[in-house]
Amino acid sequence: MTADHDALRRAVVNVERRTLVPYRAEYIWIDGSEPTQKLRSKTKIVPDGQEPPIWGFDGSSTNQAPGNESDCVLRPVKIIPDPIRGGDDVLVLAEVLTVDLEPHPTNTRAACVEVAEKYASHDPWFGIEQEYTFFKDGRPYGFPATGFPAPQGGYYCGVGADEIFGRHIVEDHTKYCMDAGLAISGTNAEVMIGQWEFQIGPLGPVEVADQVWLARWLLYRTAEDYDISAHLDPKPVKGDWNGAGAHTNFSTKEMRESYDAIIAACEALGKRHDLHIKNYGAEIEHRLTGLHETAPWTHFNYGVSDRGASVRIPWQVAKEGKGYIEDRRPNANMDPYVVTRLITETVCGAFEGEI
Repeated sequence: MTADHDALRRAVVNVERRTLVPYRAEYIWIDGSEPTQKLRSKTKIVPDGQEPPIWGFDGSSTNQAPGNESDCVLRPVKIIPDPIRGGDDVLVLAEVLTVDLEPHPTNTRAACVEVAEKYASHDPWFGIEQEYTFFKDGRPYGFPATGFPAPQGGYYCGVGADEIFGRHIVEDHTKYCMDAGLAISGTNAEVMIGQWEFQIGPLGPVEVADQVWLARWLLYRTAEDYDISAHLDPKPVKGDWNGAGAHTNFSTKEMRESYDAIIAACEALGKRHDLHIKNYGAEIEHRLTGLHETAPWTHFNYGVSDRGASVRIPWQVAKEGKGYIEDRRPNANMDPYVVTRLITETVCGAFEGEI
């Protein structure tokens, strides 16, 4: 009787121990680096049964605060499973606040939320094509130690060890995104050797930006395990090599119903071209040269099936008389909160007669 009682007590204690195991929460935030913000992250051990709380960090080490007032606040805005660590561990996307719990000046998400709420009746959707370049030993992955590889031509959507470098990382990253519940909708090798792309969406302006940032973090973290880095440099190799962009597909309910709304959206974007170019990523003039499937950064145009245009109207959209447009101007290093906010504000504001 006593032995049975002791065995039962030990079993109960073991169950309690198993159910009271803490978990790891990887807090991810956007820093204050200039001209292009970077991702930062750190791990918090959270007691079982508790949600990841508001936390803090040293803003003086991230260009977000002076040393004598260094505290900044992290407020969780999106929590997803951690596909790398597994188990009950999570990734926590956090926005940066001041100690007064107001949006930090480097927090571009807050303004995006405001615009998304203002124009929610137009039901804006985004799909973002994030291009990036793998680097190994200080050069694009696949480039020889001296000189250059064969010219562009066979690398785009290529196959074979002489055309493709980094597929193993891409496969892992894709699976991690899927396991984390992100809306990744495709991947492909890009025009320059060692260059790839993943697509996120369609989603609303805030959600798509949240997920692009999380997918970027997963990309960097995945490549880290292979001693390779992923870069968002818009022109990683000067000369006759493609740059890296973040083509942004966009529609509203009006555009999904009417070709007139498609044209009106293109015209609206043209009227604020300079503002968009200024906010579409650092060194955009190095990529938007009029070559390599780009329009020059000083010029705005749009056209059907034209990858040399600032904004492309897909051929099936012209044929069906409704759908979406592709803004081809954003750089790979763009801030998706800024880009989705500007496009939403410009197009929806024009539909409402505000712009």
